[in-house]
Amino acid sequence: MAEETQPKWKGKAMAVLKRSTPDQIWPFLEELCNLDRLFPDIHTCYRVEGSPGQPGLVRHCIGQFGWANEKLLTIDPTNWSLSYQVLENNFGLNNYVATLKVLPTATIGDDGKPEGCEIEWSFITDPIQDMKLEDFVSYIDNTVQFMANKMEDALNAQMQRSGMS
Repeated sequence: MAEETQPKWKGKAMAVLKRSTPDQIWPFLEELCNLDRLFPDIHTCYRVEGSPGQPGLVRHCIGQFGWANEKLLTIDPTNWSLSYQVLENNFGLNNYVATLKVLPTATIGDDGKPEGCEIEWSFITDPIQDMKLEDFVSYIDNTVQFMANKMEDALNAQMQRSGMS
């Protein structure tokens, strides 16, 4: 008897960055192998194959919940977006593909220029054993909020060092 296939999980989380532009935030995401500096549960992240900034790059991440090998599928620096898939892992993700985008906001500053941006993290995956979709979306949401704060803090520190604050 064939196993019943469950519908895919789909979700999205967003974080608003009020002090940063897409051009300032994109380099953090584009680097791809710096996840251990941005992601709350990742301790180690490094490239295992492929070229930086090119589809096909594979990164190995180790963290609180285990390890994963993830492959960069697409990257579009002009539109500040990338997608990746989890190839192998030991914590239950199957057929997981995520897209990260940096989006300009409609907020206009006193100088007439756009201010702020948003990070959008969307995903599709097979259901995760012993977890509810709502809990996984909440985890992604908390993670993207944490990452946004880390990026803005890093940018603020860079500006202070260069005397631009």
